[in-house]
Amino acid sequence: ANFTKQLTRMVVMLVWNHTVYSTHPSYFRWTQWIFVQLFKAGLVVRRNAAVNWCPQCMTVLANEQVIEGLCERCDSKVEQRQLPQWFVRITEYAERLLANIPKLDWSDTTRIAQTNWIGASDGARVRFRVASSKRFIEVFTTRPDTLFGATYMVLAPEHELVQELTCPEQTTEVENYVKRVQLEDLVERQKMDRAKTGVFTGSYCVNPVNEEYIPIWISDYVLAGYGTGAIMAVPAHDQRDFEFATKFELPIRKVIQDPQDDSEAFFAQAFEGDGVLVNSGRYDGLASNVAKAQIVNELAGRGLGSKTTQYRLHDWCISRQRYWGPPIPIIHCDQCGPVVVPEKDLPVVLPYLEDFKPGEDGKSPLARDEDWSVAPCPNCGAASQRETDVSDTFLDSAWYFLRYPCTDNNSQPFESEMLDKWLPVHSYIGGNEHAVLHLLYSRFLVMALSDLGLTSFEEPYRKFRAHGLLIKDGKKISKSRGNIIVPDSLIAEFGADTVRMYLMFLGPFEQGGDYQEHGILGPRSFLNRLWQSVVEAEDEEIDPDVEKALHRTVKHVSTAIQELRFNTAIASMMEYLNVVRSEGRKTRRREVEPLIALIAPFCPHIAEELHERMGNTSSIFDSGKWPSFDEKLLEDEGVEIAVQVNGKLRGKLQSSSNATQDEVKELALQLPNVARYADNERIRKVIYVPGRMLSLVVSQES
Repeated sequence: ANFTKQLTRMVVMLVWNHTVYSTHPSYFRWTQWIFVQLFKAGLVVRRNAAVNWCPQCMTVLANEQVIEGLCERCDSKVEQRQLPQWFVRITEYAERLLANIPKLDWSDTTRIAQTNWIGASDGARVRFRVASSKRFIEVFTTRPDTLFGATYMVLAPEHELVQELTCPEQTTEVENYVKRVQLEDLVERQKMDRAKTGVFTGSYCVNPVNEEYIPIWISDYVLAGYGTGAIMAVPAHDQRDFEFATKFELPIRKVIQDPQDDSEAFFAQAFEGDGVLVNSGRYDGLASNVAKAQIVNELAGRGLGSKTTQYRLHDWCISRQRYWGPPIPIIHCDQCGPVVVPEKDLPVVLPYLEDFKPGEDGKSPLARDEDWSVAPCPNCGAASQRETDVSDTFLDSAWYFLRYPCTDNNSQPFESEMLDKWLPVHSYIGGNEHAVLHLLYSRFLVMALSDLGLTSFEEPYRKFRAHGLLIKDGKKISKSRGNIIVPDSLIAEFGADTVRMYLMFLGPFEQGGDYQEHGILGPRSFLNRLWQSVVEAEDEEIDPDVEKALHRTVKHVSTAIQELRFNTAIASMMEYLNVVRSEGRKTRRREVEPLIALIAPFCPHIAEELHERMGNTSSIFDSGKWPSFDEKLLEDEGVEIAVQVNGKLRGKLQSSSNATQDEVKELALQLPNVARYADNERIRKVIYVPGRMLSLVVSQES
């Protein structure tokens, strides 16, 4: 493939015989095998659900693949559809996934993004009995202290009980409303300032704390995917409920007294803070935090509630109605139900299809191939139907690193001995856009495989760093924007080493940089000057000042590489070469030879050539000689610090550049001219710019 040739020309040092192709049956055979293990462990289930449907791609999308209500692939507006789908039960691991995040050596932005996506909310589940029925509706609330203020209930239009709870006289109105909501934008539905709409089902439920009958409504401001898809509406203490109740003239009952406002006057908006309970029977006078615990305990004793943690994270929908992707290894038997394809029959491969476009009916194109889709049940042998959905390709990419050490093993996906030797991954560099996709899925999968005894570790990556984005003309460089930079022409003109160095010099690794055509000239000039310095080098003793500069450079470059600060490492080497080539100086061999080793990770071709010019016969990468530095030669010779008093320069002092603010202040107060205008008793503020300036703000003498 062309990209492998480009990587080779860029001297990306990879072990190519450990390559995996996730689209090849030899690989997705084991993706299907992993699905089977998860199915047997109860971590994969099939259920009807309201799912994200892209009308352009004509397939289901996971929540993580919907960006602000749009499909991540084609930017089409995503719809909601009720379809039978396969789900991986990632929510069973939500607590552990969240608990491990602080232990991960990851970029802060990535950890925060994943923490927020999992999204833990502490609260309670409360059961409301449907009037004249044994059916219960369960809600999740973070405010059980407001239960006495619940004056109606709202179900999401997609809730499974909507049809059952709708009275005959309300059927037409409810059905029309549900159809209308299916065409609405999910992001729009969540906006706080959106006009409230809804319809009454005609049914009631019973508030468990006061036995009050309250009406059951449906509205688009309640989402099926959050909590239980039903809410207890407390209009006095939730602004959205308040706006809904005001529009439809539903009761508003104040049950939390604002501690900052003890007036009895009615209010024009909801009070959403904590306070003291009122109009709450035996709980009147209790503080919110006390009442929450007592109310939940009482409900738990009656089997009507429990303390719980709700997660924003949803189960991972892996069903896809398209032609690419591994077929889900399930056979549906009328007698036996869903049965996994026996491991000996894996992989299940895609049939050849002339027409592989998805259908508007929500079914996979595989369903149109009856020769392929009809198969005997592995249990009873009866004619049955293959599962015609394929799995999300993120399932393939959730475990590829486990396959790398043993790509030639045809009898198992990975070997315990090899995993223990090579994994978990030491350092992973990737895009932060996968924080809630690939990184989360792979963490879950390894954790699940660990529980199944298939790996000895539960976190896949010891360290993760998100790289920044390259910008060109103010826009992100990407295929979709048509502004990609093909490296071939740059390599032909400047050489791979110069291109490599420029990319690493563009800006901070985790922030990215602004690509400019002329920017590559700087690294080229540096490498030309380095080459000339090596050619001219003489066997003379190194100059003491240059030696100190060399040791500072070695230390800085060594540290910067470890911390992925490649741009500052390169800047440090450029600065050092300026010292070596300062006007009138002869270049010494001992001054430039360590620099050749320092540039080797950045510019391997030139480093190898210069290493040979120095008389070495083996590769620089086989020498095992990384330059060392002597801390004694790094001892600070001191810097000059200006001392100001009330904005006026009063003196200068010599100090170590590593001196603390207190140390510099103490030295400053020993200067006679500073002591005249300042003393410790009158100093009101100290401003210290390390290594440059100390500013004292003192009160004037009375």
